[in-house]
Amino acid sequence: MKAIFIAFNQAYNDEIMEVLEDNGQRGFTRWNDILGRGTEDGEAHFGNHAWPTMNHAILTIVEPEKVEPIMEDLRAKDKTYHDLGLRAYVWNIESAL
Repeated sequence: MKAIFIAFNQAYNDEIMEVLEDNGQRGFTRWNDILGRGTEDGEAHFGNHAWPTMNHAILTIVEPEKVEPIMEDLRAKDKTYHDLGLRAYVWNIESAL
């Protein structure tokens, strides 16, 4: 099993959910209204008057064969709307209950 952690601008919400659904990934945990700022570029997402947007994050546990199709779809979204901010990371799952 693999974990994909996706942090994204709230404006991406429907698109990220579509990526998971289109790839047959049903299960996930989502956090809404989290703060963040990219390491290289893009605007901060602090939810205040200067930086009003917020981020969401999703953690989904997937079968290994789903990782690359999901990541490719996410890369395409990031390329199209790079200024919104989208990050995704893949981790190994050592054990699960």
